[in-house]
Amino acid sequence: MSTPRLRRIRSRRFAVAAVLTALLTALLTVTPASAADGQISGLAGKCVDVAAANSANGTAVQLYDCNGTAAQIWSNPGDGTLRALGKCLDIVDRSTGDGAAVQLWDCSGGSNQQWVVSGARDIVNPAANKCLDVRDNNSANGTRLQIWTCAGTANQKWNAPASGGGGGTPSGFVVSEAQFNQMFPGRNSFYSYSGLTAALSSYPGFATTGSDTVRRQEAAAFLANVNHETGGLVYVVEQNTANYPHYCDTSQPYGCPAGQSAYYGRGPIQLSWNFNYKAAGDALGIDLLNNPWQVENNASVAWRTGLWYWNTQSGPGTMTPHNAMVGGAGFGQTIRSINGSLECDGRNPAQVQSRVDAYQRFAQILGVAPGANLYC
Repeated sequence: MSTPRLRRIRSRRFAVAAVLTALLTALLTVTPASAADGQISGLAGKCVDVAAANSANGTAVQLYDCNGTAAQIWSNPGDGTLRALGKCLDIVDRSTGDGAAVQLWDCSGGSNQQWVVSGARDIVNPAANKCLDVRDNNSANGTRLQIWTCAGTANQKWNAPASGGGGGTPSGFVVSEAQFNQMFPGRNSFYSYSGLTAALSSYPGFATTGSDTVRRQEAAAFLANVNHETGGLVYVVEQNTANYPHYCDTSQPYGCPAGQSAYYGRGPIQLSWNFNYKAAGDALGIDLLNNPWQVENNASVAWRTGLWYWNTQSGPGTMTPHNAMVGGAGFGQTIRSINGSLECDGRNPAQVQSRVDAYQRFAQILGVAPGANLYC
């Protein structure tokens, strides 16, 4: 009878040892963080793109309109590489000189495939000590990407996926795609989340200034006003076509080269008038005066015009909507800056209430209090 008892004791010891080993293994083993996937957007709100979605070694990497395809989805797995279509962003011939092109290539661990995404939004190759750069500052589709001495210019600034899946959105925007979809369940597919996040590079201070509370409040305020202007991100263009001929100010020296009726309201804050198309286009580096239709045909351009107004224009108010939110003036002042002459001071309280209701709803989705001074 002693032998079986010894066997039982021995088997229990083995079982305990196995459990302890498993526990120690679980405690001591570090699971690599999952990669963060997303678009890399930069100059003119366009994306880093693998030409023709071709995964062959040597395929050019270029700038192209953001479209959400696999050719534009990059991962930053935390090993220093940037990957798309299963391969790595690679500097041709391991060159470290200005103007060396980048391409797609099998991941090899080489120094020409190492990249650091800086807090200043540069993507730097440490071996060359140079930045990922859009050749000749040319925002045309198909422009080849290269490395160049870091200069801090717009053609070297990028919004890239965070390393190692840190839990934020690839763009760092305080509104996740799920929250965006919750805010706009019936939106027009034109108003894409990727188009919005691609546009953020044009105004890096938007929803990134101040405390986390202020950042979320500003995002909620912008989207609430956008919600009101577009009927819940449904309308891309102004619905009252009878107004179209009225937005050409012929006193401007540049006139209305796209036609008298070409400058009607478009986009998330309904950009209108020839002088606004001129000013927005000049600020964004896009010829909107001669081709205003870009605002209704390109989601990133549309979002960028909305952000242009929000961050730089005071309209009938005394401050930009951005400054109203980050300076603590409150949501009511954003209404005044967008449409105060028609809505504020008792002119149209129902319209004001519609904006406030949306702001309070969006603030709740983002988990932040709306703050004071909601009305104008």
